Amino acid sequence: MGTKNFEAVTALMCVGRGLHNPPEGAAWRSHNPAPALPRAAPHGRPVPPGAGFSQPGPSGRGGPRGGPGPGGRAVPGALPGAAAAATTMSCAALLALRGPRLLRAARPPRWSRRRSGGCEPPAGAAVRIGCASGFWGDTAAAVPQLLYGGKLDFLVFDYLSEITMSLLTAARARSPDLGYTPDFVSTAIAPYIKDIHRKGVRVISNAGGVNPLACAAALQEVAKKADVDMKIAVVAGDDLMSEKENLKGAGITDLESGKQFPESIHSMNAYLGARPISRALDLGADIVVTGRCVDSGIVLGPLIHSFGWNRDEFDLLAAGSLAGHLIECGAQCTGGIFTDWHAVPDWHNIGFPIVECSSEGDFIISKPPDTGGLISFGTVAEQLVYEVGNPQRYLLPDVTCDFSEVSITEIPGFEGGAVKVHGAKGSPPSTFYKVSATYLDGFRATAVCPVGGPKAVQKGKLTAESILKRTRLIFSQLGYEDYSAVNIQVLGSEDTYGPHARRSIDGGPREAVIWLAVHHKRKEALEIFSKEIAPAGTGMAPGLTGIVGGRPRVSPVLKPFFFHYPKSDVQISLFLNGQHVETFEEDLTFTSDEPVPYNPPKIDSELKDLPSGPHTYRLEDLAYTRSGDKGNSANIGVIARHPLYYPYLKKTLTAQALENYFQHLLEREKPEEELVTSS
Repeated sequence: MGTKNFEAVTALMCVGRGLHNPPEGAAWRSHNPAPALPRAAPHGRPVPPGAGFSQPGPSGRGGPRGGPGPGGRAVPGALPGAAAAATTMSCAALLALRGPRLLRAARPPRWSRRRSGGCEPPAGAAVRIGCASGFWGDTAAAVPQLLYGGKLDFLVFDYLSEITMSLLTAARARSPDLGYTPDFVSTAIAPYIKDIHRKGVRVISNAGGVNPLACAAALQEVAKKADVDMKIAVVAGDDLMSEKENLKGAGITDLESGKQFPESIHSMNAYLGARPISRALDLGADIVVTGRCVDSGIVLGPLIHSFGWNRDEFDLLAAGSLAGHLIECGAQCTGGIFTDWHAVPDWHNIGFPIVECSSEGDFIISKPPDTGGLISFGTVAEQLVYEVGNPQRYLLPDVTCDFSEVSITEIPGFEGGAVKVHGAKGSPPSTFYKVSATYLDGFRATAVCPVGGPKAVQKGKLTAESILKRTRLIFSQLGYEDYSAVNIQVLGSEDTYGPHARRSIDGGPREAVIWLAVHHKRKEALEIFSKEIAPAGTGMAPGLTGIVGGRPRVSPVLKPFFFHYPKSDVQISLFLNGQHVETFEEDLTFTSDEPVPYNPPKIDSELKDLPSGPHTYRLEDLAYTRSGDKGNSANIGVIARHPLYYPYLKKTLTAQALENYFQHLLEREKPEEELVTSS
């Protein structure tokens, strides 16, 4: 919908030293050369030598890029004050920033020799973990490239989001054998189960959804048909729906909005940690299936199992969590949705990520040979700030992470690139799990219709408005209330940009697409809306060429509700080949609910004296950007391409500037509500 809550948490990251402005003399840990500035650099520091070109633009020559980034990932146009953000730099200075260099092609070196037999790495060896899925519906091409080219110890799959859990809950309500992601069984495992077994690769996935035991049973059938003997473990206990009635009167409020606990809860799952996964591996599991767990836990679990990291080794746990955070979204760290998308080759065969981690917590991220994509400082740094609010206090079940001093170093000699990552710090986790619940909030439907011919935009808008008028007339005749919300966008006219759209002066394009989304409390009302789209093809403007996907489908709107729940009240059960073998209890010895102070970088005094000039640059020319969302909140991560740019970005890209720019997408429930914060 067009009017959704949008809480942007901006994280400004400096190339050299993570999220802070680097001190004097700090090394720039990227192979991209420093840009050549025509005048004195900020703060009177000389420009680092060695300015030059990296990857050229799509035209084969340098120059400012034009056009908005895909998916709205870069802030389109110049924000207020952007002229001051890079004004000491000429266009020539930006030629060095066209994108990361493609590193010299070579077969990736192997840190640890592949073991024969057993499932444990030799003492002192690094562990290799590949991620083959970032969401339910990810490509089937990932498994074979990782299995046959990744030299893996573990293969992990992340399938779950908040809404996915609700969809799986609805599926289980239809049939007790459903409620997990069937693609994991039929597409990811079944075709390759013999080779997975032969190679000794162990598999971890949260594909169990709300019915992990049914998922494990389906996997057992696959193993039986393939005549392979595999131990399949289940981690259960995240589903808290049995506690629904007890929680209604407990005074629980949403962590973000402060709203009271809903009357109609659709799903409710705790984000479990990595320890139960590690324990399942200790018990000899070849495949571990979980329900809801924190995404990074599917990587931290095998690392704890392999290296025996203790509960109080917080820096190591933070490092393992960072490794999981970086690869759990699959191709998002190997060039997917990258700011410099034009520098990423062969999307059709994009490589999925491999993390090779040592017992000391340092790790390398690479990808299989002979695959597309790109691993560079920029691609990995973007994923570092993905869905991270406060980088100094990233809360996980096993550790509270501080990513503010993380260093990312490009490594030559890897085909398609590789980086080494270190510097994560950790502190005790809390005594609570975060719980994600969803509740029913009416219904929605969306009509998508192409429109052709002269004045296509005007025809599209008038058609959408007329459909709404007609259905509202029918609602009034039937005694139905009005829509809860409507959203009209004509794609091709830059409606998504609101007041920042570039309006055409010649009548606009001759083809456009109507995007008409509606929300109503009653399903019956939207069924009427759904039937009134096709009549526009004969009774309204000429040029309506069809309805994409046919008659709009009415779907329930499931909204998220987040709260904390004591770890001591969650009973976690471990199953092996269908039999309950152990009840896992979280050890709360090394936990703390004391707030961790946030210490933002202090550079306000430096911002006052920044040189300015006549030039304006797009955000993507000065920074890498990555946006992410969790429930009804979104974050925008910004990484300076060079330390010299950081103070300009800090001065210009403020919370107020973002709120002003995205005002047309924000919905303020209270006048005093702070919609955009910065960190």
